[in-house]
Amino acid sequence: MPNISARNKIALVAVCLSAVMLGLEITSIPSILPVLEKVLPANFKQLQWIMNAYTIAMCSVLVAMGALADQFGRKRMFLIGIFVFGLASLLCGIATSAPLLIAARFLQGLSAAAMLACQVAILSHQFQNGPERGVAFAWWGIIFGLGLGFGPIIGGALVELTSWHWVFLIHVAIAALTILLARSGVQESVDPNAGRIDFLGMATLSIGVFGLVYLITQGQGTDLLSKPNLVIIAISIIMFAVFAVVETRVARPMFDFQAFRVRNFSGALMGASGMNFSFWPFVIYLPIYLQAVLGYDSFAAGLTVLAYTLPTIIVPPLAERLLMKRGPGFVIPLGLSAIGIGFICMRLVIGTDQASWLSLLPGFLLAGIGLGLTNTPVTNTASGSMPPERAGMASGMEFSARMISLALNIAVMGFILVKGVSLNLQVYVTATVSADDLTSLANALAAGNLAAVEPYGVNPEEARAALAGGFVWVLTYGALAPLLLAAISRITFTKHRETSAVQS
Repeated sequence: MPNISARNKIALVAVCLSAVMLGLEITSIPSILPVLEKVLPANFKQLQWIMNAYTIAMCSVLVAMGALADQFGRKRMFLIGIFVFGLASLLCGIATSAPLLIAARFLQGLSAAAMLACQVAILSHQFQNGPERGVAFAWWGIIFGLGLGFGPIIGGALVELTSWHWVFLIHVAIAALTILLARSGVQESVDPNAGRIDFLGMATLSIGVFGLVYLITQGQGTDLLSKPNLVIIAISIIMFAVFAVVETRVARPMFDFQAFRVRNFSGALMGASGMNFSFWPFVIYLPIYLQAVLGYDSFAAGLTVLAYTLPTIIVPPLAERLLMKRGPGFVIPLGLSAIGIGFICMRLVIGTDQASWLSLLPGFLLAGIGLGLTNTPVTNTASGSMPPERAGMASGMEFSARMISLALNIAVMGFILVKGVSLNLQVYVTATVSADDLTSLANALAAGNLAAVEPYGVNPEEARAALAGGFVWVLTYGALAPLLLAAISRITFTKHRETSAVQS
């Protein structure tokens, strides 16, 4: 264990506490969605937006926050992000309707982006020698994993012992403590070569991402080629195109496309995206399956999800050692492949009569180990591939890849789930049910509302079978995506080694 200064230890604790908050706000919310559906009330699309508002806001401005931190100071942006996150959490906790909660979640996501963009930049600046850096990133990965891993059980426990409000209100106290530690421990750092703020790039990326996720989330049951949808598609494509042009012409781009020439950086971004094509989006929907199909209560569902996420907490130190010995070209594709194989194992049992936490456990463990092997090596490789003065930009790009893929795939998995449920539901409903009614029933069933289909002659067992069939579709997608990205990242890292060998 390297000798870390007292100030750096305080900074590491502050960064880790902020990581806990970020993780908890992603994975503790799914366990309270069935409660929110009843008490607010909220429909399936609103429940998706309660999840997606946070990730959409985060990924829309994450690169921008990294650029602002590079220019105005990582410590300053970090403190602002923590303060606003605490305030937004308070607003979430006192929200009295679904629209208000969605708006507060959006503010949470904006402030979370500021914290997240600064975390890696702060660690990269204050922990620059190899062994110390490895320890810092390993602890950051473990603590981030604790927040993500224990989120479902903490959310379920808070609902059972108190109320859903405290799932949000708990962050007010954590934010206050984090501000105190960050003020004394975090060193200020900036990019000395930062130029003018890239407002046009920020705006075009944010609009493009928002339009795309909105289309996927709200497009269920609508014609993709309808006039409103075509307008949204056109606006998103135009915004992405303008963003690409802008970023190639500004002197100091917030999203530097030249960075993709660095093969290690490109390979790391494949890993960052691959994790969020399957593992983390599935956390959003897994509690619905456990409660509606298997009949677990919220606390038991949280314990089961913990088995899915627990390996992500234990594996990062091993991943860091493997990274130093074998390099990212070995660890990252291995991790993505393990996630894919884990989803295959889950798919083999999730739609059968043998489905239970025990039969799902092997798939849970494999997928969790894969995530643990990928998570911190991705961040360490991405930030270590770029110059230190561009740490904010590099972390912003890497976490944008994570959050954009997460936001999109929360929506995509929801879309796949509803379509799969709809097709399975056709077997049980009468032919007189219209296509619109069938889609509405599928949306309700995908949210775990088994009672919604009873008036149409579908008994609870048939409803559970239709919902389980939808989850088979989701797991098929969740298996194929990381396996494909594992192959692409392996090729990318292999080319990096070949290029390095030629240059030497």
